Amino acid sequence: KNYMANHSFSRGTDQITADASMVFVGNTSKSVSYLLKQATLFDDLPLLYQDSAFLDRIHYYIPGWEVNIIRNEMFSNEFGFIVDYLAQVLKLMRFQDYSDLYREWFELDKSLSTRDRTGINKTFSGLMKIIYPHKEISKEEAEELLRFAMEGRKRVKLELYKLDSTYDPVFFKYKDLETGEVMEVITHEQTRYPNYFQKFHDESNPEDIPSKKVVVKIKKPGAQKEPIKEVKRESIIPENKHISIQENDTGVSYGRLFSEYLTGAHRIEIQDPYIRKTFQIRNLLEFVQVIVSTKEEGEAVALHLITATGDIRLNEIEPHFRDIADQLINVDIKFTYEFNESIHDRHITTDTGWNIIPGRGLDIYQRWDRGVLGLEQYSPESRLTRAFDVNYFRMVLSKSSLVK
Repeated sequence: KNYMANHSFSRGTDQITADASMVFVGNTSKSVSYLLKQATLFDDLPLLYQDSAFLDRIHYYIPGWEVNIIRNEMFSNEFGFIVDYLAQVLKLMRFQDYSDLYREWFELDKSLSTRDRTGINKTFSGLMKIIYPHKEISKEEAEELLRFAMEGRKRVKLELYKLDSTYDPVFFKYKDLETGEVMEVITHEQTRYPNYFQKFHDESNPEDIPSKKVVVKIKKPGAQKEPIKEVKRESIIPENKHISIQENDTGVSYGRLFSEYLTGAHRIEIQDPYIRKTFQIRNLLEFVQVIVSTKEEGEAVALHLITATGDIRLNEIEPHFRDIADQLINVDIKFTYEFNESIHDRHITTDTGWNIIPGRGLDIYQRWDRGVLGLEQYSPESRLTRAFDVNYFRMVLSKSSLVK
């Protein structure tokens, strides 16, 4: 922490100085919504690193979930700098300071702390060196880089408020010196998940921070006491039942069949020996969409699939499942799977006690061939069904049976 603040550290009686930077790179194990609601964006760091004084020294948090995965087509076939040469250029540019080039047009809010300003200025300077090394920049271009630099530092500060409530509220705003207009920088997460940020103090103006109010009601003499009206929110409780779907029926979707029985579940298990071909895996993904639509945002759900390979080789199926597992992390679903060649029955069970037995598993639709222009591609209700039955019954769960 001392090195990150003062560029020096101690070894015995020696005081050593250096000017290297630190970058921490890694993957988050949960989705952004889960981290914002249940933890912090630093949750995957080792516990010793989840220290507010250490994290306050981080200048910028890059939202990796907004960065595309590097693919071969991203690399250029044209001429470029040799890495050794580029490294030397960047090393020499470390001794140059570009951090004041926005001050001709903009001024940071006075509430920002010294470390906030340092982080913003250094990020702005680094971006300038990479994008505008010749220092020729317009007001609009400078503002774009300034907002980007402020956004990354604000992301750090918002998470610090969760870890340590003693931090003074700051406002990530800047003033246009030509027009006098004051602009606020909002992170994408604040726009996408506003409910998770209402408890923090860095919104809009200080006057907007809710204060405690004491309301005194004066009762008039002789006034009758009004009865208290209690409003109860009634929840729809699904029932045990049996349904039959006819051949060539329409208006049937996984949502209509399963959504009310999946609501509130945190662990769901599907046993279906026929989830291996492309259309069957597509059916699984449509079932996953129902889980996403029924679960509360920011809540995690564990989805376990038990299926069989049949006449398809394992190395042809498993890459698809691994890819699905990676994608579902972003929507708070932990997808696991196993292969069992001896299973025959199909069922869906939840940790809320529901046991659903679909006669045909997820393979409830007839084949359609209209391609991407067919309505069936986008509207399950328009597809023709196969004939099948579904039984729903709820098991009585003891406390011990809920422990996995």
